[in-house]
Amino acid sequence: MTFTGIIVNKPTITLYTPAMSHRIHQTFQVPLSYPVHFCRDAFSDHESPLLEVVKPEAGGSVRRVMVVMDEGVHQAFPRLSSRIQSWFASHADQVQLVCPPEIVPGGETLKNDYRCIMGLIDQMLEYHLCRHSVILAIGGGAVLDAVGFATSLVHRGLRLVRMPSTTLSQNDAGIGVKNGMNLHGGKNTVGVFAAPFAVINDAALLKGLTDAQWRDGISEAFKVAMIKDRAFFEELLEMSPALGQRDEAAMDRLIQRCAELHLEHIATSGDPFELGSARPLDFGHWSAHKLESMSGYRISHGQAVAIGIALDALYASRLGWIASSEAHALVDALVACGFDLTPPQLTQRLGDGSLQLLQGLDEFREHLGGSLTLSLPSPIGAIQDVHEMNADWIEDELQNLVTLSCA
Repeated sequence: MTFTGIIVNKPTITLYTPAMSHRIHQTFQVPLSYPVHFCRDAFSDHESPLLEVVKPEAGGSVRRVMVVMDEGVHQAFPRLSSRIQSWFASHADQVQLVCPPEIVPGGETLKNDYRCIMGLIDQMLEYHLCRHSVILAIGGGAVLDAVGFATSLVHRGLRLVRMPSTTLSQNDAGIGVKNGMNLHGGKNTVGVFAAPFAVINDAALLKGLTDAQWRDGISEAFKVAMIKDRAFFEELLEMSPALGQRDEAAMDRLIQRCAELHLEHIATSGDPFELGSARPLDFGHWSAHKLESMSGYRISHGQAVAIGIALDALYASRLGWIASSEAHALVDALVACGFDLTPPQLTQRLGDGSLQLLQGLDEFREHLGGSLTLSLPSPIGAIQDVHEMNADWIEDELQNLVTLSCA
């Protein structure tokens, strides 16, 4: 801290200049802790963790709650809004629902529209919600991202309870510390890191998913297994036919183990807010993010990640970091789960003949702050970083992926 100024002391004027500069270096730690519950039918009173999460502290006043629900959840469970209102009415001595559940657009639609997000902020302020109030967000990862972003801005953060409604959000997007929205044509270009107050993974919500939505979380499980847990990767290979047939027990196992691995990484990586250049959990995402934007988000995040990890696994096998048989087994398993790994965007070219997908490398480099660092499996269950990728090799492995997927 440096100050130079003039001190007036009549009748003389003294010029005061500190002899040396001064600096205070501030260091402190903020412990973050939040529970992740697994249950079935959170809006029943049978062993539901919901009341435990939203009830006031001992001696506190009635907790005020606003519920924001994904339109897709509302369509799949048209009576859920009434059930929610009845549940809160039955616990009125502890919690107050300030309004009927607010229904918002699902998928990336909400994340792409700042007017909707500002509308949510306006409502939170109009209902005079405070930092002790709770926003209960029910929906897929994109809705949780956007609602979490809005929640983090009101009074510098209300208490966010996430209730993920998809396989992808229950094992990945809904349990971490990221919140954000899409702006200027990019994915997650605006956002904050803010931990939720709690997460409730309600398996009953998965019954409302389409087959495509059911599959989406599978790719993230393969992603984290390939870089964190070889035994889990081999387990997923064995479970892939059952997962493709919507086996609930297999999905329960996948979600819980995948969530454990993601949470362990956040807690032990030493970089929970991604200040560094290496982001292992973004394995396969440089091409996934590009495919999403190229398709106008018609390609879901889960499908895009399936393509991204398959392509990067084949590239890693070319480097000799994993066996080609392991990369091929991954492709076979993803196909068995029902993923389409060859959408037309994958081979789309620009006017000069270059592969449009390769723009994803430059965009990912910009996202990382100017220096490219990508994590690849080396071997399965561990990672090694690369700082450049050979464009010709990518094109070769892309054609390899097309061949393997259609075999």
